[in-house]
Amino acid sequence: MPSATGRSRSLREKLAILADAAKYDASCASSGTTKRNARASGGIGSTEGSGICHAYAPDGRCISLLKLLLTNACIYDCAYCINRVSSRIEREAFTPEEVVDLTLAFYRRNYIEGLFLSSGIIRSADHTMEQLVRVAKTLRVTHGFQGYIHLKTIPDASAELIDEAGRWADRLSINIELPTERGLRSFAPEKSGRVIKSSMAALRTGIDASRETPRRGGRHRPPRFAPAGQSTQMIVGADGASDLTILTTSRTLYTSYDLRRVYYSAFSPIPDASSALPPSPPPLVREHRLYQADWLTRFYGFELADLERATDGGMLDLEIDPKLAWALAHRDRFPVDLNRAPREMLLRVPGLGVKAVDAILRTRRHRRMRFEDLTRLTPTARKAKPFIALEGWQPARLLDAADLRARFVRPAAQLDLFAAAPAPVSGPDSAPVSATVSAAAAAATP
Repeated sequence: MPSATGRSRSLREKLAILADAAKYDASCASSGTTKRNARASGGIGSTEGSGICHAYAPDGRCISLLKLLLTNACIYDCAYCINRVSSRIEREAFTPEEVVDLTLAFYRRNYIEGLFLSSGIIRSADHTMEQLVRVAKTLRVTHGFQGYIHLKTIPDASAELIDEAGRWADRLSINIELPTERGLRSFAPEKSGRVIKSSMAALRTGIDASRETPRRGGRHRPPRFAPAGQSTQMIVGADGASDLTILTTSRTLYTSYDLRRVYYSAFSPIPDASSALPPSPPPLVREHRLYQADWLTRFYGFELADLERATDGGMLDLEIDPKLAWALAHRDRFPVDLNRAPREMLLRVPGLGVKAVDAILRTRRHRRMRFEDLTRLTPTARKAKPFIALEGWQPARLLDAADLRARFVRPAAQLDLFAAAPAPVSGPDSAPVSATVSAAAAAATP
């Protein structure tokens, strides 16, 4: 697209615009796919992550994929989106061939492990989806690219295009956008929660079919379809939904569509925003607490009812993590005897993760554990101390102390305006994002 002055932008200028526009999409992890390596296939790339350089965006997100929008033009007018049709921003678009060239240039320089590609909706859902599929197919078929590919899927696109996307991509994702139907109707009336969930169901059907084991004597394996599964993203803090409402929606999505991950993205105020949107963003720590609570329900045996008892009006405590909040609200369940308690109860002890619990179970088969043993198994043993009993250790009155919560809260401190800044990291893997972008864009320019 031409600039405001009518001049066509260079590939480097396009990259600056469209890489920046993609920063609001959080769902770009590359876990869960099958291992592939170019040394075995004769192609290019790998999904195994060896030697990958990670770049960090200004907001602290770790980016190991080339993360782009095909275009930031869009026919929709979602109130919370910077790329909505009524937004007064610079518009730009890549051709599929330009995205292919950039991906290969970045990969050959070992800057990335693959591609995360999304897009605004241009012309129609099918036209946009056809462009995204074309990028993935060209990388796989023409260039033998074996690296990771994540495509954002357009809910209204045809089933044939979705099937083809699953053939070439490792992961597909469809954004649920907001945690409630009411929020979606208010801020994105052109989108339908029913259509989004119907598309998620279709993806699950394709993924499940591809994982079926061939019957005995059968010759053909099911066709490849998104081996890393599907994920989604939910905006937090735009529509007033409580943390408990968000987690309830996430739990439904996990169980109904077998999602690999729900990503939470804190709402960011945008220029010329609707007066119905919050004027300021939610604290980023809220996003962090949601991830912690999400992990508790998926890997620690917590139910939503457990988390509800640890919230205040449906909102998670921002000062302490949700497992600690639950423990403080259920002090009658503690102390837990680490030498006798079942795994399910050990997982509820603050400071003990899954690996630490498994290590405790292995250790206590051979001897009775002491606190010194626990400190060797996990660096967060002191956090667990008020909630556990061990050989030679009992918390006594510590568990009932009125100030127990306060002992875990970091005291507020005034930032020092004249404090020395941390020294910049130097070394061959620490090139700034701008230098990385410039080098790869220059290499991809014909």
